[in-house]
Amino acid sequence: MKTVTESIANRINGYVALVLWFAFLTTEAWSIYFAVANRTHEWLWGIIPLGIFIIVLMPGFFVVQPNEARVLVLFGKYIGSVRESGLWWANPFAIKRRVSLRIRNFNSEKIKVNDLNGNPIEIAAVIVWKVIDSARALFDVDNYEQFVAIQSETAIRSLATEYPYDAQDGEHASLRGNPQEIAEALKTQVHIRLEIAGVEVAESRISYLAYASEIAQAMLRRQQAQAVIAARQKIVEGAVGMVDQALRMLAEQQIVKLDEEKKATMVNNLMVALVSESQAQPIINTGTLYQ
Repeated sequence: MKTVTESIANRINGYVALVLWFAFLTTEAWSIYFAVANRTHEWLWGIIPLGIFIIVLMPGFFVVQPNEARVLVLFGKYIGSVRESGLWWANPFAIKRRVSLRIRNFNSEKIKVNDLNGNPIEIAAVIVWKVIDSARALFDVDNYEQFVAIQSETAIRSLATEYPYDAQDGEHASLRGNPQEIAEALKTQVHIRLEIAGVEVAESRISYLAYASEIAQAMLRRQQAQAVIAARQKIVEGAVGMVDQALRMLAEQQIVKLDEEKKATMVNNLMVALVSESQAQPIINTGTLYQ
């Protein structure tokens, strides 16, 4: 496929062309007045062609708004684009198609797809894009706006299958755990797909991410169980550290001497008090009645 690249079209300042057009119009009006006043037909050979010429010049005027381009096509051939805003005049026989260069957003619908682990998820994204090559946007694809929508959704589907929803080990990237990395990966994929249409991707990010409804409850219970296990591990690690510190401080400061059996009892009581989910109730031993 032959690629069309944007080039600058030949044009002249619209205000200069407008002055010339009014000069021709004034000449035409004066010629008609002179012919009518003198009742002569010889002037018709100049009046008629000049009038046709004035009419033909009129379609050559066009206005370019800021952040807009006009693509000129003459009898099926691309002859250039005009990006500078203002009033311009170009070949009156050329078709002047408007292309917006403004930044636009594409909000994808929620897409159901399987992640890397095969879990069905729902995902949506926001793609911020703009046209940087008006010729490629018009001539290399059929409808560049529709092309952006389809290719963006394809890139989102492709990205979702390359990452898990949530990484169990915490070492690998995941859709939920690494939003910045996922956004950059999505931007790269979308840019590669849209480059052929002369479109630049300014930003991309995940706007919606969730498990599919059929497994959402099961995954929620799994996440809760993982959170409980992680919390218990932290509690046990802290309790072991506190018991070890208590035994070492008692031994270093020689507050009391404990044999192995009493150490085991102390460790048991401290672990129960620190790890138990319910509040421990202490029992104070003040001695025995009979010595």
